[in-house]
Amino acid sequence: MMRGVASTGVVTLMVMVLVMLNQLESAIVNGSPSSSPSNKTSCNIYRGSWVYDKSYPLYDSATCPFIERQFNCKPNGRPDSNYLKYRWQPSGCNLPRFNGSDFLGRKMKGKKLMFVGDSLSLNQWQSLTCLLHNSAPNANFTITRSPSGLSIFSFPAYNSTIMFSRNAFLVDIVGAPPKRVMKLDSISSGSLWKTADILIFNSWHWWLHTDRKQPWDTIVSGNVTVRDMDRLVAYEKAMTTWAKWIDQNIDPSKTKVFFQGVSPDHTHSSDWSKSGGKGSCIGETKPVMGSDYLAGPHPAEMVVAKVIKTMKKPARLMDVTLMSQLRKDGHPSVYGFGGHRVPDCSHWCLAGVPDSWNQLLYSELFHS
Repeated sequence: MMRGVASTGVVTLMVMVLVMLNQLESAIVNGSPSSSPSNKTSCNIYRGSWVYDKSYPLYDSATCPFIERQFNCKPNGRPDSNYLKYRWQPSGCNLPRFNGSDFLGRKMKGKKLMFVGDSLSLNQWQSLTCLLHNSAPNANFTITRSPSGLSIFSFPAYNSTIMFSRNAFLVDIVGAPPKRVMKLDSISSGSLWKTADILIFNSWHWWLHTDRKQPWDTIVSGNVTVRDMDRLVAYEKAMTTWAKWIDQNIDPSKTKVFFQGVSPDHTHSSDWSKSGGKGSCIGETKPVMGSDYLAGPHPAEMVVAKVIKTMKKPARLMDVTLMSQLRKDGHPSVYGFGGHRVPDCSHWCLAGVPDSWNQLLYSELFHS
């Protein structure tokens, strides 16, 4: 009789253990509001919504001595401040709050991080340098800006370097007007990229420029030379060249590669408002609430995602497009470098949206 009772007890205990293990596995797979975002199958940190948070912003732009005028909206006269108070909240998990001391001391000590791209990469580079300076305000730093487009921010105490290399197209443009040639199959600046331990690439906005703002006269693709072509087609060809360069030149055991997703502009209110209209970001003071954007996915972002899927070497897409589409209120607007004459609905105020991009980068680097 005692054997039967003992046997029943063992079976019951085994069932309880199996149930607990099953619950634990379910929690890991499905995630929870307090779970780590490191399990990308449980939580896509790029899908969520903006929530008001009184503890934001992460820093005061007045305490960041090297922030550029075009991003420094408050001193330029922006009267509202709620745009500073929104935090990105993924659906199903929480992001770790950005910790600059942890960033410098744990992941970046003795390392070089490089942003490569256009002025949106500059926007993100400036955000990261402000975040780090805020975390270590008494630490000595050096900052150099060269005419060649290379900007270097260093913390000697940590032997850490945060760089920005201006390269709007990633592929080559050679020659002088009126014989400037964009070579969609060529990358000659890659030797600089090889010096970094972490690379974050970006390219899109300059592909839309025309007339006098267009920095080339002809495009060469293979053996074909044309005056112009569909910009999305040209963009995909260039991104494919970039992907091949990464596959051929980067050792993933030494260098981590990210591609910053396309940063949207807000020049047509019909993209976010069912009432339509010809409005822009001017006067916008609140985000699009929720997790959906009326205009839908950005076509350039779809190109980037398609190209990255073909790569042999790992490259992580920082899919910031949707979260940025929701922030129609985050641009300098008339409080940028151009004022009312040239409102800016492309770049972002600092403090602001790029700080959340860097919070996502922090999560990718430290919690993946």
